[in-house]
This record gives sequence, structure tokens and C-alpha cells, in this order.
Amino acid sequence: MSQRKYALDILNDTGFLGAKPSRFPLDQNVSLTQSNRKLLEDGSAYRRLVGRLIYLTITRPDLTYVVHILSQFMDKPQQPHLAVAHQVLKYINQTPGQGIMLPSTSNLQLQAFCDANWARCKDTRRSVTSYCILLGGAPISWRTKKQTTVSRSSAEAEYRSIATTCCEITWLKNILKDLKINHTQPVTLFCDNQAAMHIASNPVFHERTKHIKIDCHLIREKIQAGMIQTSYIRTTQQPADLFTKPLSSTQFENLLSKLGIINIHSNLRGSVKEIKH
Repeated sequence: MSQRKYALDILNDTGFLGAKPSRFPLDQNVSLTQSNRKLLEDGSAYRRLVGRLIYLTITRPDLTYVVHILSQFMDKPQQPHLAVAHQVLKYINQTPGQGIMLPSTSNLQLQAFCDANWARCKDTRRSVTSYCILLGGAPISWRTKKQTTVSRSSAEAEYRSIATTCCEITWLKNILKDLKINHTQPVTLFCDNQAAMHIASNPVFHERTKHIKIDCHLIREKIQAGMIQTSYIRTTQQPADLFTKPLSSTQFENLLSKLGIINIHSNLRGSVKEIKH
């Protein structure tokens, strides 16, 4: 599934069709805030561009995090925000045909990855929570969202991310049931925070976890019912890391390949070159 024509239309309309391509959508050293800088004279172009990018994330999980960041400044866009939006366009120019590969012979089993970036937002110090759920090795559901409350620890932020992912897994399993697809095996939920996983499996509520007691009940209920099983994964191998923070180009491409995101047009060009040789 690809929105190549739509991506090329965006590049053509914004004049970035001939721009120098970029290997990643957001630089690691860039941090956008609502500082008291001069606002753009005409913010309508910025809002229109971000709105179009939101629709592009339907088949482009690699753009989810940066579009999530840009959409927070729609009311008062500034020059640094527009510069990052232009960086995204340069990245799209590098991979206009990138999309989701849906294998025809895969098993219909769910896998989930969740992550959180503690106190990521510098304006509110709220954490960013994310998840990505795969069906047969292909991503079918992903999300990046700022948490509604401030988490007092990284374990709490990760635990809220697990709870959000559990709700999405429950919804997807009900859809599979309605489609007469039997999914009896527990869904493996991968998390890179061992403290959050210990809280999920420990029946004793500690003093520091009382404020997330509802989430504790929810997750433990799903584990005891055999709907999910938690599993540890290293941060360097965590695909959900794509949805919580900017990464280096090498790490970005590595995690993207784990999600089955490919540029089919690039691969076709490579295949033609190999045939010629």
C-alpha cells in the first residue's frame, strides 16, 4: 500500500520536487518548542502542509512522529517549525513510493510493540507514548500521542503505554473475531522497560503504583485471561522507538525495515540494474 502519487503531488505543489533528498525526516539535534520567537506572517501555508502530511501517514508510519510534533504548532507556527516541515518534504523526495508491504502468505497472528519517551515534551514535560501492532509481520495499527498527565517516572510512562496498547489489542482481536478469524494464541507485547513488566506481573500494589492502579488492573486482567503475554526487547531492537523520538539515519532505517516498510519503486529499479548486469 503506497500513496506515491499523493506524495509527488505534495512535492510538486510545494516546489520541493527537485530539492536535495534527505535520509531521515527529523534531525536528532532538533527540539521544537513554543518559544517566544517571531510567528510566521502567513501560517495558512504551514497548516495546509501539515494537514496534507497527516493524510500521508495513513501508509507512512515513518512520518508519524514528526507529523505529531508539527501538528502541535498549528495555531502559532514559527520559522523553526516550517524548517522541520521542509525537512520532511526533502525526506519524502528521497522515498516518495515508500509504503507498507502486506505479505500474501503470512500467518494472521498479532504482535505488538509499545514504547514511551519520558517527559519528552519540553513545554509540558508530558511523556510521549506509542505503539505499533503487526498482523502477519505487517503494521496495521500505530500511534504516537502525548500522555494526558505528567508521569513521575519512566516506568510509569512505559506502563501507561502498555495499558493503551492493551486496549488497542482488545479492539483488534474483536475485529478479527467478527471477520471469523480465529486468534487463540496470546498476543506477544514487546516492551523495553523491565520495571514496567515487573509491575504487570506482580500482584502486590506498591505505594508508588497506586496512582496507576486502574491501568494495573487492566493489564493484569489481560495477562491472566491469556490475551497477552509480555516480552522484553532491547531498545536498539524496539520498532516502536520510531514513534517516540528522532533517531540517527542508521537506526531509523534499521527499525523501519523491521516493520515491513519498503520503497517498492526503489527495489524495482535495483532489480532492473541487476538484470542488465
